Amino acid sequence: MLEASSQPATAGSLLDAGRVFNVCHVGVVLRAVLLVHGALGVGVMFNSQGFFDWLMRSALVGMLALPSVLVWLLLACALRRSLSGLTKPGQWLFAGGLGAFSAGLGWLAAQQIGLLTLVEQPGVASMFAGAALGVILTGWLQIRADSLAPALAAARLAELQSRIRPHFLFNTLNTALSLVRADPRRAEQVLEDLAELFRHALDDVRDSVSLAEEVELAKRYLAIEQIRFGSRLRLSWRLDPASAGARLPPLLLQPLVENAVRHGVEPNIEGGQVHIQSTVRHGMAWLTVSNSVDQETSTPGHGMALHNVRERLVLMHDVAARFDIKRQPHQFRVQLGVPL
Repeated sequence: MLEASSQPATAGSLLDAGRVFNVCHVGVVLRAVLLVHGALGVGVMFNSQGFFDWLMRSALVGMLALPSVLVWLLLACALRRSLSGLTKPGQWLFAGGLGAFSAGLGWLAAQQIGLLTLVEQPGVASMFAGAALGVILTGWLQIRADSLAPALAAARLAELQSRIRPHFLFNTLNTALSLVRADPRRAEQVLEDLAELFRHALDDVRDSVSLAEEVELAKRYLAIEQIRFGSRLRLSWRLDPASAGARLPPLLLQPLVENAVRHGVEPNIEGGQVHIQSTVRHGMAWLTVSNSVDQETSTPGHGMALHNVRERLVLMHDVAARFDIKRQPHQFRVQLGVPL
């Protein structure tokens, strides 16, 4: 039903990836902090006497700026959906105002703990610097969003082009036809599952879905394949309810289970095992899809589906996402992790 290939992008969204204030990822936070501290370090150079003086001043100014940067990022993250509706001038104005506000809070906090006795930094100057850095940070975020736009467009196009695999459609319809006389109720269930898969493939334009929704869709797909392969397809599910709320790009699990069936069950006369497991560890939801491998009958895939999954996870969760492929003599395993 879904082509286990192509498309290098989407969600966490696909829509959020195209928004300027997409700052809710660890990777973006780290880069933003480095950007601000780098700009401050350059500014301190003009008032330093030697390397060690510059190093000391940079460290002190960084201590003053860090809380302000984090406040700016936190508020931008919380308000990102509202900010995305503003005009470009409105976004720039808000970014500068938020920078001044965050710098003012940081200056007050530094004053309370006595940090300003080490670094003479007037409050008004701090707010002006915060406004300027807020605008610079927004400019960087705009460049970042523009750089992701081609990947976003390519992902959408590839997704539309590759969602329906003709051979899956034909196999499913043939399965339903063979059951119409012998078992009408099962034929009806097959067609209902097929219709639900098509509905999600063609109509679901959400930016992210829960793991529970992805599992439900995968179960419908596997129910159809179970009728086709019968006892040759041996399924095993071990799902942790605590992982159900994890957010994923839509239609991410289905290509993985389809690959498992195509390469682990279909080419083997004796069939094969497909195992799907979810767990929660250290604030991350981990999803594992594994299948048995027959070395004599298996045909290596082109790997585009796995590349697609990896890229979509990175676009959604940035450096917080985890993706691992493990090939063993008699098993192939894909494991991915996303923050809860």
